[in-house]
Amino acid sequence: MVSLPDGSHGTYSRSELERLLGHDVVRRAIEDGALKPFARGVLVDSRRSVTLYTRAAATVLLAGPVAALTGFTALAMWGCSAVPDGPVHVLLPYSRKMSARPGVVVHSGVFEEQDVHDVADLPTMALDFALTEVLCRENRRDALACADQAFAMTPEPERAEFRAAVAERIRTRRDPRGRRRGRRLLELATGLPESPAESWTLVLFDDAGLPMPTPQYPIYDLSGREIYRLDFAWPELRVAVEYDGYEAHEHKAARDQVRDRDLRRRGWLVIRATSADLAEPTRLLGEIGSAFRARGLAA
Repeated sequence: MVSLPDGSHGTYSRSELERLLGHDVVRRAIEDGALKPFARGVLVDSRRSVTLYTRAAATVLLAGPVAALTGFTALAMWGCSAVPDGPVHVLLPYSRKMSARPGVVVHSGVFEEQDVHDVADLPTMALDFALTEVLCRENRRDALACADQAFAMTPEPERAEFRAAVAERIRTRRDPRGRRRGRRLLELATGLPESPAESWTLVLFDDAGLPMPTPQYPIYDLSGREIYRLDFAWPELRVAVEYDGYEAHEHKAARDQVRDRDLRRRGWLVIRATSADLAEPTRLLGEIGSAFRARGLAA
């Protein structure tokens, strides 16, 4: 097995690797499966070829020095785990062209040098820039989940400034398409949901035209000690929705039943939601509507 030199996340320029190791050594490494062609002139370490970092580094190497990771890929570089599996998104100035290829989405646009950051040794668009593009053009559920994670990663004293920066990028975006949806998703983003599924549930509520609940609403006892934290609450109605992930459903059902009984004694109507309700929300929305009507509000 050939000993490969250090490469950016296991990626190599074929011409540079041949200069270092020799043409025959590189050819044998490809034949033996140690190296895998990513595109013409770009090779990757086969053991790392499916990882996002390697695919992103190979895309940047192929695109050239003026390229930067953007969109979902940039958000993943910044640490957003809610990014869905998918292609690498790369941004190029209008003056630079790159042929489309499987697993890569090429975006063309205008960006400033100060908006490009070195993240994990890869040129990556600023967090507010990348989030703006996702809010305006990608799947709404995934976009909000990433926005909530981006706010959660931002220190609380800086969140208002970060929100204002994203809002300004949405306002001044050259392509007006998606501005309205971007603004709405930014309004919904708080950084409070504790999982992507909870962010997806907020999009479901918004699509249904429901008033927005308060995520992670605390319940206190008479001494002022926090005893519960509700996933979603309409506190003025004392209606709550609790999202049950797989682990919660499998291992915490008995404890949740005790908790729900205590909340009912405290005057709350508690509705349970699962992943099935995200795919088919009729039951969940019907129960919320019934709870609202029980509190004297038409849903």
